[in-house]
Amino acid sequence: MKHMTRTIFLITMTLLATASMAQADDEPRQSLTSQGSQIERGRVGDDNTSYDEFEALKIEGTRSVKSARSVPQEEGAAVTQAANPNFWFYDADIQLFSDLDNDGYYFGIDLWFDADTSYSVAEVYAVLYLSYEYGPWNEYAETEDFTLYGTASSDDYVVETELISGYPTGNYDILIELFDAYDGTYLASFGPEDTSELSLLPLEDSTRDTPTGSQTQVVVNSGGGGATGLLFLLGLLAVRMTLRPQAARLSK
Repeated sequence: MKHMTRTIFLITMTLLATASMAQADDEPRQSLTSQGSQIERGRVGDDNTSYDEFEALKIEGTRSVKSARSVPQEEGAAVTQAANPNFWFYDADIQLFSDLDNDGYYFGIDLWFDADTSYSVAEVYAVLYLSYEYGPWNEYAETEDFTLYGTASSDDYVVETELISGYPTGNYDILIELFDAYDGTYLASFGPEDTSELSLLPLEDSTRDTPTGSQTQVVVNSGGGGATGLLFLLGLLAVRMTLRPQAARLSK
């Protein structure tokens, strides 16, 4: 039932995103993200799901490999922070899911990573970025605070994201940055230059993931019956959507 509720919510947000795309020059980036530690992959609780909205995707310009979130200084400039040698990433893994039109591009990202520290205990959080066709880094999710226990393998973290709008079809890279939960200090990063798992991921948002022959024409008018029409459309889309297609493991 929880998964069905999340599916209906995703459908609703997709419809709203599609409507906003028709009225705006810059397509906003919208997504749903669930997260947690010490959980089985693919079973992140729906109670932890958040809706996120960001500015339009930046696709031109260079990208910084380290510390994509630069720190503003008092004089207004921004500097790139150096990594802390007491923190590092042991490994990361990606599974993609939800490709309804079977074109090889997915709108679901299941990201697992394991960060370590030389300290016995450390409170941290992570910020996740996507880069479209080797363009600039764009933040797409931020984790809650979580605890690292030295080099233990039991403190791994899973972030599942469903892209709703604002992500054109193409290949994306992912960058993970780790920050101190106390003062926001940048600690470490892990990206496509550290592992091929985070590179060349075939993605698109759910508004672009339409099975051939299943396009739904949305007619907007100012008359009555709008709520009934929306409910009917939700019903049609609910039939098309599955609870969650089996995750696809990319072979590198």
